[in-house]
Amino acid sequence: MNLYASVLAVIVITLLIVSLARVGKVKTKADYLVAGRSLPAFVLIFTLLSSWIGSGSLLGGAENAYKHGFAALWQAGGGWAGLLLIYFIAPRARKFAQFTIPDLLETRYNQTARLLGVIAILLTYTAITSYQFIGGGDILHLIFPKVITPILGRYILAAFVILFTMIAGMSSVAYMDLFIGLLATVTMCLALPVLIHRAGGWPAVHAALPATHFEWFGDLTFIQCLELFLPTCLLLLGNQSMYQKFFSARSERDARRAVVGWIIGTVILETVIVAIAVTGSALFPSGEVSKAPREILAYCGLNGFSGGSPALRLLGALLMGAIFAKIISTANNWLFSPATNLVNDIYVRYINPRASNKKILIVSRLMVVLLGVWSLIQSLGTESVLKKALYAYTIYSAALTPVILAAFFWKRATAVAAVSSIAVGTVVTVCWEWVTPYLPAVIGARDAIFPALLASLICLLAVSLLTPAPTQEQLNALGEG
Repeated sequence: MNLYASVLAVIVITLLIVSLARVGKVKTKADYLVAGRSLPAFVLIFTLLSSWIGSGSLLGGAENAYKHGFAALWQAGGGWAGLLLIYFIAPRARKFAQFTIPDLLETRYNQTARLLGVIAILLTYTAITSYQFIGGGDILHLIFPKVITPILGRYILAAFVILFTMIAGMSSVAYMDLFIGLLATVTMCLALPVLIHRAGGWPAVHAALPATHFEWFGDLTFIQCLELFLPTCLLLLGNQSMYQKFFSARSERDARRAVVGWIIGTVILETVIVAIAVTGSALFPSGEVSKAPREILAYCGLNGFSGGSPALRLLGALLMGAIFAKIISTANNWLFSPATNLVNDIYVRYINPRASNKKILIVSRLMVVLLGVWSLIQSLGTESVLKKALYAYTIYSAALTPVILAAFFWKRATAVAAVSSIAVGTVVTVCWEWVTPYLPAVIGARDAIFPALLASLICLLAVSLLTPAPTQEQLNALGEG
């Protein structure tokens, strides 16, 4: 157990050193919010990879794979489909070169769209940050079961994340992600063949599990697979954290090159995560982990390499440490992003437009603390990471992704339509669980993604066609004129 604690300590100290090393480079609003627009493609690749693959994949996706096998890749596949489209969006986003998604919404639509966008982002991003705290708390409990409870672990993880995020903003987040992305990718790719070998080889894994674990849809229906696919795809297409990375790129060329590396890394890493979880379900079909299958990856790191050589035990400790670091990385990204909204889209835009860089930095760090506490409170009331993830993804997918894509690709989209689309998508998602008991079973049994997305798209399309077209100034602002 000392080995696991030592590896975790080294990782946390390394992250702290990386963060502190970036403090001296943060002097202005642009330095803190978008790393001075200086990130090269290599750094962008790993910060995009680290911010995207967190507890949603490491806990929710792994839990799905433990229960249903490779059908869990439908959730990951939504992200892959989104990435192919993002290749064409990235240069446009860097050309726009603002700070947040609400910047884009006001420039292309109006102030109301900006404010509603901030609300949707706060609901989504703090929810996603909350289940990163759950994942980190679970891991700390597994390593220190007699000292740290899962709840205490959430408090500790929240403290780490708030500290790392507030130190140097995007600059510290991006360069921590570089270290974490390399660590996680290498460690997981090395761990998978070792775990398969310890399970008796791939034929033994296949024989130990139901045949459905290796089928295209598994034991899920096509609609259930789409309910995994669509929220992930649409979240990725409109993801503010991703756009902020593009705004931080050194050039449009760096933004596009980073997407290519991101696609390759994401496909590899998410497939490896699911394969480890499937192998873990063959290695550990019962016992403690069967009652909490979201912990299967960490459980494999803790128990899948025991009794082996010192090198194997070190690999198990590194796997556990890499998962912990990935969760910290993802939480940093999803916590930092809404903090920039409160600073850039509320404080600077409406409260103190002439704020100095020093004051903006102070307020930015305060917002990180406040939103971190709010996320922690949400984590204390959450049981299912997968359910929370799909809820968060759906808010963003229905409320923001359609209007963001329309801003780049549909000149006819109007401000009134964007406002109605954001409002309706948010309200339907948030209220869906309250109204489902009063709906026919065939409708009420469905996740919110279908009704929320359909209502949002209808508003965007119908209202756009019924209201005056955007002005030439609005189109020119995004280079659409």
